[in-house]
Amino acid sequence: MGRSASRRAGEEDGDRSSGAAALPRALALTLASALVWGVAHLVTGRRTAGGLLLALYVVLLAAVGAAGTVYRSDLLQLAVRPEIVERLSVGLLALGLVWVFIVIRSYQILRPIRLSVPARALGAAAVAVMCFAVAVPAVWSAHGTYVYRDALTSIFRSGGGNGKQVDADDPFDGQARVNILLLGGDAAEERSGVRTDSMTVASVDTETGDTVLLSLPRNLEGFQLPPGPARDRFPYGFTGDGPQTPGLLNEVFQYAEDHPDVVPGVPKHERGPELLKATIAGILGLRVDYYILVDMFGFADIIDAMGGVRINIEQPIPYGLEGAVLEPGNRTLTGKEALWYGRSRTNSSDYVRMGRQKCLLAAIAEQADPQTVLTSFDKLAAAAKRTLSTDIPQELLPALMKLSERVKSGAEIESLQFVPPLIYTGSPDFDLIRKLAADAVSTDPRPVSGDADGGSPETATSTAPPTAPGTAGGSPSGSATPSEPPSEPVSLEASCP
Repeated sequence: MGRSASRRAGEEDGDRSSGAAALPRALALTLASALVWGVAHLVTGRRTAGGLLLALYVVLLAAVGAAGTVYRSDLLQLAVRPEIVERLSVGLLALGLVWVFIVIRSYQILRPIRLSVPARALGAAAVAVMCFAVAVPAVWSAHGTYVYRDALTSIFRSGGGNGKQVDADDPFDGQARVNILLLGGDAAEERSGVRTDSMTVASVDTETGDTVLLSLPRNLEGFQLPPGPARDRFPYGFTGDGPQTPGLLNEVFQYAEDHPDVVPGVPKHERGPELLKATIAGILGLRVDYYILVDMFGFADIIDAMGGVRINIEQPIPYGLEGAVLEPGNRTLTGKEALWYGRSRTNSSDYVRMGRQKCLLAAIAEQADPQTVLTSFDKLAAAAKRTLSTDIPQELLPALMKLSERVKSGAEIESLQFVPPLIYTGSPDFDLIRKLAADAVSTDPRPVSGDADGGSPETATSTAPPTAPGTAGGSPSGSATPSEPPSEPVSLEASCP
C-alpha cells in the first residue's frame, strides 16, 4: 500500500526536478503560464487541464479582438449602459483572481522538491511579483470602469429629466432629426447665477449623422417666451428682471431659476433649461429635444486633464488681466488659456467669439483620442461630473453613440450663426430666423412656439412679440435680408482655421 502511494506520487512529480538548480526553469515556465495559460500543465503532462486552460485563453483573446474590431460599434453602444459597465467591472475583478490562481497553481506543479528555505523564499517572492503584475492591470481596469459608471450615472439619469420614455427599438420616436441644445454657462465668481453666453442647437440627422449647428447670440432681444405663465408675465417680449438685466437671451436661464412660478411644477436646476429650451424652440421654429450645459470654468479642468488642446490662432487674443496675449500660430493651450480663447471679446465681438467657441469644441472632440482618455481617466471623469449637466436619459445613450460614429465617419457638420449683418440682435426678424433655420435642416418653414414646460412646438403662431403700446414693432430698415451672407450653413471645418 505504501509503495503504491509512493509510486503514484512519483508519477505526478515526474517532471519536477529536485534542488535549487531546477528553480530557474520552474520560474520560467510559471512566467510562460502567466503569459499563455496552460503551459505549465502541458509540460507536466496534465494535458486535459492544460488544454482547457489554453482553449479558454484563446477564446478570451479572440473575444477581445473581435470586440475591438468586428463588433467595435456594438461595444461602444454597450459601454454607455451602466448595468453592462457594472458587470464588466465585476468580470474584470473575477478575471484577475482567476489569473492569479493560474499563476500560483502553475508554480505549485512546477516547484522543485526538497528546496532549501532561501530557495523557497526566492521562488515565493518571484511568484508574488508575477501575481502583482497580473493583478494590478485587472484592479486598475475594474477601478476605471467603476469611476466611469459613477460619472455616467451622475451626468445621465435614468429616464432623463423631462419624463420622456425611450423606446429601444425606435429611440428617436420616428423623428428625422434630433435637436440638442448646447449651452455654455458662464457662472463667474463676481456674479450670481448662470449666464448662458453660448447657445447652439445641434440638429442631427438620425439616419446619416449630418449635423447643422444653429447658433443664437447671447444679446438677442425682443423674443417671446413660450405660452403660459412666462408669456403672461411678459406679453410684449422678455424684458428682464430690473435695470441690471435688459432682457437678453442669456438671462432667461437664470430668470427661470429665480422665479419658479414662470415654470410651475419644474424642480430647481431644471427650470432654467426647460424655459430656455422652449424659448429657443419658439425662436427657431424647431423642436428642441434635449440640452447639455457645460460650465465654462469647469471646462478648463477637462482640457487640462487632456493635456491641453491644439488650436490655430489667427489673431492675437488678450489673455488674463495683466496684458498677456495669446500669439498667432498653432499652439497647445492650457485649460485657462483655452477659456480665454473662447471667452475673450477684447478687440473683437460676441459674434467672433461664438465662432471661436465652436472651433474650440470641435478641436477638443477631435483630439480626445482613446489614449488621452485612458491616461487621464480619473481626472476627466471628475471634471465631467463637475462641468456637465443634461436631461439626456441613459436609455438614449446607445442610440446617440451609434449616431456619433456616423458623425465621425464623414458626416457633414455645418454651422449657421444668426448674427449681424444677417440678423439685427436689437430687433430681430424672427420670421427670417425661422425660415433660415428650416432651410438649414431641410424642413418646411413654419413659425411656432414651444410650450412653457419645454414640449415640442406644435402651433403655427408667430413668436415675434406684439407691438407694445407706444413702441414700433418689426425689424429696423437696416435688418439683414436673406441675400446677406452668410445666410446658409457653412462647413465647420472650413470655417475653423
